[in-house]
Amino acid sequence: MRMPAANMPPAYIDPATGASYPIEIPRWRGDSGGPLMISPLPGIDRGQIDTGERSLWRYAASLPVAVTDPVSLGEGCTPLVRRPWRGRHAHFKLEWFAPSGSFKDRGASVMLSILRQQGIDAVLEDSSGNGGAAVATYAAAAGMRAKILVPASTSPAKTVQMRAAGAEVELIPGTRQDTADAAVRQADAIFYASHNWQAHFLQGTKTLAYELWEDLGFTAPDAVIIPCGAGSNVLGCDIGFSELLRRGSIARLPRLYAVQPAQCAPLHAGFQAEAEDFLPVTPGPTLAEGASIAQPVRGRAVLAALRRSGGGTVAVSEPAIEAALMELARSGLYVEPTCAMAAAALTDLTASGAIGPDETVVAVLTGTGIKATPRIAELLGLAP
Repeated sequence: MRMPAANMPPAYIDPATGASYPIEIPRWRGDSGGPLMISPLPGIDRGQIDTGERSLWRYAASLPVAVTDPVSLGEGCTPLVRRPWRGRHAHFKLEWFAPSGSFKDRGASVMLSILRQQGIDAVLEDSSGNGGAAVATYAAAAGMRAKILVPASTSPAKTVQMRAAGAEVELIPGTRQDTADAAVRQADAIFYASHNWQAHFLQGTKTLAYELWEDLGFTAPDAVIIPCGAGSNVLGCDIGFSELLRRGSIARLPRLYAVQPAQCAPLHAGFQAEAEDFLPVTPGPTLAEGASIAQPVRGRAVLAALRRSGGGTVAVSEPAIEAALMELARSGLYVEPTCAMAAAALTDLTASGAIGPDETVVAVLTGTGIKATPRIAELLGLAP
């Protein structure tokens, strides 16, 4: 489909059909049943950054809706540190400095700010961990009611944070996909503010691109390595860097690399097969629980974004994830296993020559190891 010009008023767009919907009316999917995007936006230049704002809302001028009262807890402005990694150096973006402990706070802040302003006072989310924690946290800050559906097998260590924030948590028997399906069935009773479906969530994750651009002296990195389940960070970076390119604020797109666990890598399978969408896989057990999504709803868009950037996918083994996790921890970076995949993939991409030794590379570390401490204790042989 042909997207509207970036100088047109913002609207919801259904990529599958080309249908558009008013952005003023809250929606989570199109009439076709598929996920929506926001029509292309013009981007901003450095003069439009609100430098007095120490949160992602410094980039508010890039958003499709002017928010008069943002739901903000200081999300964004996370550290970017340059560190040695196995014979080279890379930049690591420490997204776990977010208030609820993961990058998903970016999406939750923008999504719930816009929805609250448009009259939504109760939201539904499905998640196996970080997404639910972020929505619960920001719903609490917004004075909104939140209901989070999680797989029945989810560790209580992950659901305690949601419950503490006041969210209603419902355990769903079966797989992660069963939980997503249950949320769609309940979406008629409470607004579905899914981090996988909601277009405004991606408007929050795109601020990562703007922030990296500012972190690096208003230049784009050569490559960004991103742990990937459903792909909201990949799509956010694609949207944000594309806006910067459209604005003339950068000269080229960085290559985006999506990293999945080999035990559940439907996007990697689709990319390798040169397919337009993910390919079905049978998930196996993986340390990277946050990326174990067998049917990413935006798979087609994620693969298109990776190809547009000149990047690709990497599937990493369980031993590689564990080794990277421990090596990061022993360098001072205590992360959850899911985002250790980014460091493992950096090794693979460097070894294959896909990333040069002197290129500016960012590995996005998406979540804190504190949430995964029981699992990390097991790996260290410390579990009771």
